[in-house]
Amino acid sequence: MSRYEHEFTTMFAGLEKQLEGVDNPRHRAILTNYRRHGLLEVAGRYRELLAPDMTVEHPQYRLHEGGRSIVLDGMDQVVAFYESLTAANAIVMWVAEQDIAVNDHGFSGEVVFNAFVPAPMLGESAFSDIRAGEDPGEMFLLRRTLAFVWPYDERCRLIGEHVYEDGASREIIEPDPADVITAARAAELLAPEIDRVLP
Repeated sequence: MSRYEHEFTTMFAGLEKQLEGVDNPRHRAILTNYRRHGLLEVAGRYRELLAPDMTVEHPQYRLHEGGRSIVLDGMDQVVAFYESLTAANAIVMWVAEQDIAVNDHGFSGEVVFNAFVPAPMLGESAFSDIRAGEDPGEMFLLRRTLAFVWPYDERCRLIGEHVYEDGASREIIEPDPADVITAARAAELLAPEIDRVLP
């Protein structure tokens, strides 16, 4: 078993604790949508999180990471983005140390974000020397702090993701291969969490 599996499967434990004190129905719906979105995304079931009951028909993602800004405008571009992550074997990610503030507009917060990524996706960085001569399929753990704002529509459906990376927080770790969580294992681990109904 990977040393990260417990942290991975309990990534939303803090959010669930927060939900216990949220009485506003809209705020609960937004945070519940976020939890389900995150679990489906990491399980590779992105088609479900983009369904009309969870996401607007024309979502817009604004991602600012690694010194680059990417805007995904519309469902086709968002689907292509998820497809590219899946094809690159970079879908296994999880949040930790979440600090979430919710209101009628949506929610914002700051999280420590972890992701298993193949070496070619690390890009040019201060850590590029550790990749010299490495197998392109070798996986690294990329950890950094992200701030984000997710707006929601009147039906509590996701409008988009606005994500901002704290570049100074980037940390690249070379994990033991036995600790890398595969996409198939992630889907297996999260299936019970996705189907679990919150009180």
